[in-house]
Amino acid sequence: MKLITTLGLALSAAALTLPLAAHAEWQPKGPITMMIGFAAGGAVDSQARLMAEELEARKGWKVIPEAVVGKGGVVLAARLAKAPADGTAVGLIVSEAVGYNMLAEKAPGYTEKDFTFLTTTVGTEMGIVARSSKGWKTLADVTAAMKKGQAVSFGAASQKLADGAYLLGKTQGVKFNIVSLKGGKAVLDAITAGDIDIGWVAGIQAKGIASGDLVNLASGEATRLKMSPNVPTVKELGLDIDFGIYFMFIAPKGLPAEARDALSNAMKEIINDPTSKTNGFITKTFGPAVTLSGAELERFVVGELVSSKKMLEDASK
Repeated sequence: MKLITTLGLALSAAALTLPLAAHAEWQPKGPITMMIGFAAGGAVDSQARLMAEELEARKGWKVIPEAVVGKGGVVLAARLAKAPADGTAVGLIVSEAVGYNMLAEKAPGYTEKDFTFLTTTVGTEMGIVARSSKGWKTLADVTAAMKKGQAVSFGAASQKLADGAYLLGKTQGVKFNIVSLKGGKAVLDAITAGDIDIGWVAGIQAKGIASGDLVNLASGEATRLKMSPNVPTVKELGLDIDFGIYFMFIAPKGLPAEARDALSNAMKEIINDPTSKTNGFITKTFGPAVTLSGAELERFVVGELVSSKKMLEDASK
């Protein structure tokens, strides 16, 4: 009887211990450098810094945000590709950095195969925006004015969006004066200040649209914008390109599965938690969070590369 009792206790102890050992939580070997490929003070920079704070608070990991800007995320990606693949280096980029922007660079210093994709945070509401005081309701109003001789400047914060403005002009029979700016906030600020006439803005125009100060002239997404459902998509205007993007966290290639899962799951937990500051900021600024990860995210990246190659060829003609 004593033997049975002792054996039973031993088995019970093992049953309690083994699952805990098998699920011991991954811990980084040191501080995590979180590279941010966006201008300081902007909306995406803010969401990254909130994520860093909440990862520290929930997981106890030391996370150090660091701005690494330039070339639409290409500068960050080139540096991150050479960082240790042990979970101590991650980056927040726009999906174009491993798509169109990468392909447009002659020597970016990396390929999409140099990364482990962790999770997206949110998609966009990419619109072509103008001040309401311009009097334009849709892009057709803009092109009609241009055909009467009015010059129109078009702000773009990435190579893909600049080339997209060029291709859109070709389909409409006009030629925009394309102005390259650093970040969507810079484009929106330039529109608001009257420095440019129209520009691509990825969702942060929502407040201005709601107040009536701004107007979406067309949707750059595959579907019409939730905030302006009455304006057409660029596809409806003859340009069959989806300019919608995702903001996403990535890490260097070769990240162990344990570290990948720990980082990805911790980020998704925060992004999708309606009580988290990160979720609140994303929802207020961009709309509902979107967390693509694993095979689903990898398929998105592959699809973007295919469409980007075709668009780049068209823009080069």
